[in-house]
Amino acid sequence: MAVELTVNGEHRTVDALSDTPLLWVLRDDLGLTGTKYSCGIGECGACTVHLDGQPVAACQVSLSRAAGRSVTTIEGLAGDDGGPHPVQAAWVAENVPQCGFCQSGQIMTATAFLAHTPDPDDAAIDAALSGNLCRCGTYQRVRRAVRRAAATMQEAK
Repeated sequence: MAVELTVNGEHRTVDALSDTPLLWVLRDDLGLTGTKYSCGIGECGACTVHLDGQPVAACQVSLSRAAGRSVTTIEGLAGDDGGPHPVQAAWVAENVPQCGFCQSGQIMTATAFLAHTPDPDDAAIDAALSGNLCRCGTYQRVRRAVRRAAATMQEAK
């Protein structure tokens, strides 16, 4: 079945079963491997992408649910100038990743969160990212990076 959707600003047509998880379409059909598979049940956050600007677990979204909608992956997060998004830059500045496996999902969740909460406190950050698990335990660095990105985004306004 041919399904049309917009991925990272580009119109795409994918020929796959309608119940195929968006995660597999992104990774296997479109070659966008920045979105990671981890738990497969929507509990860890590693596969987080934006669907019409909202963070979702790509392992739990069927291709038919994504049809005609806009999907943003970690590969499409960069700014119009090609530079890193402020959240990505903050992740590097705060040296957040350890193994790095969960980081694309963490970044995608943080980006969506900051779009609606421009000046969060630590409790809000912790609550917003509570669905993103990090086996390495870099939560303190994640929090610092989110605060740094929020400040950078506020300065840019």
